[in-house]
Amino acid sequence: MIASLALMILLGLLASAIFTKARLPGLLGMLILGIILGPYVLNWLEPDIMNISADLRKIALIIILLRAGLGISREDLRKVGPAAIRISCIPGLFEGFTIALVSTKLLGLSFIEGGILGFILAAVSPAVVVPQMLDFMERGMGTNKGVPTLILAGASIDDVFAITIFTTFLGLFGGGQISIGRQVLNIPISIFLGILLGIILGLMLAEMFKRLSIRDTRKVLIMIGTAMLITVIETALKDTVEIAGLLGVMAMGFILLERIPQVAERQSVKLNKVWVFAEILLFILVGAQVNITVALNAGLKGLLLILTGLIGRSIGVLVSLINTNLNFRERLFCVIAYIPKATVQAAIGAIPLGLGIPSGELILAIAVLSILVTAPLGAIGIKLSAPRLLDAEQKP
Repeated sequence: MIASLALMILLGLLASAIFTKARLPGLLGMLILGIILGPYVLNWLEPDIMNISADLRKIALIIILLRAGLGISREDLRKVGPAAIRISCIPGLFEGFTIALVSTKLLGLSFIEGGILGFILAAVSPAVVVPQMLDFMERGMGTNKGVPTLILAGASIDDVFAITIFTTFLGLFGGGQISIGRQVLNIPISIFLGILLGIILGLMLAEMFKRLSIRDTRKVLIMIGTAMLITVIETALKDTVEIAGLLGVMAMGFILLERIPQVAERQSVKLNKVWVFAEILLFILVGAQVNITVALNAGLKGLLLILTGLIGRSIGVLVSLINTNLNFRERLFCVIAYIPKATVQAAIGAIPLGLGIPSGELILAIAVLSILVTAPLGAIGIKLSAPRLLDAEQKP
C-alpha cells in the first residue's frame, strides 16, 4: 500500500501541476490519472488501497466540507436564503424524473428502473464543486451576491434528496412495502438531524477550545476526528433513522466560525494544507473506480440520456433562481456549476447490478459514463466561466 500511496502522491502532484499549467483544473488531471492507474487500465494500485478506497474518499470529502463550513458566515447564508433550499432539491428532481421518463422510451426501461437510474445520475458531485467554490470565495468572485455560498449549500443537500429518492425506487422495484410519504418525510428529518448533530458537536468543540489551551495543530485533528464521528453515527443509525452526516460536518464548521471566529480562521488555513494531500486521495481514487469499458457499453443512447438529464437539471436550476437578485450571467454560472457528477455515481452506481436488477449492467454503464462526461465538462466549465460570469468583489 505504501508503494501505491507514493505513486499517487508523486504522480498526482505532477498531473495537477501539468493541468494547472495548461489552465485546466488540477483535479481533472488527478481524475484522469486515477483512471489510468486504476484496476481497469494499468492496475498499478494495490488491492489493499482499493479495499479502503471508499473510506479514504469519505475522509477527504469530510475535510473539504469541514473547510467549507468554516468559510460560510451567517451573513453569507442570509444572502442566499430560500434560494439555497430550492436549488438543493428542484434541479435534482427535474433531472431524475426527466431521465426516468425518457429512459422508458429511449432504453425500454420500466418507469421504476428509469427512476433508479435517474436518481443515481441526479446527484451533483460536491467533490468537484466544493473546492472550486471555496477558491472563488477566497478570491472574492461572486461573493457580493453569495453565488459560491449558494452553490456550496445546494450541492451538499442535493445528494440527500437524490440518494433518498433512489432508495425509494429501489424499494418499489423489490416489491417491498415502501411508504412514499414516509420516504419524502425522511428528507427534511435527515437534513434537520444532520444539522442538529453538527450544531451540538460544534458547540461542544467551541467550549472546549475556549476553556482549554490546545495547540492549533491538535485542534484541527480534534475537529477532523469529530467530523468523522458524525459520519460514524450516521452509519450506525442508518437502519433506524437517516442523518445527513456530510451536512452535519458543514454545520459544525459554521458553528465554530460563529462562536470562535479567530480560531476557526486559523483552522481553516491548516485545513487548506491538509487538503493538499486529501485532494490527491479523493480524485485519484474516484478516477480509479471508473471502468472505461463499462462506460463505452452505454453507447450513444446513454450519452443522449445523460445530456437530456442535464437539460432537465439546467431548467431546474433556472426555476430555483426565480425571484433572486442574480443576473443572467450569474444564473448561467449556477447552471454550469451544477453539471459535475462523480462521487455518488461511483459509490452507488453498481448497487442495482448487485441486487440483481435486470437492467443493472446498463445502469452501471450509464452511471460510469456520466462521470467520464460531466466531471471534466463541469470542472473545466466552472474554471473557465467564473472569471467571465461572476463579478470580482473589490477587497479593501
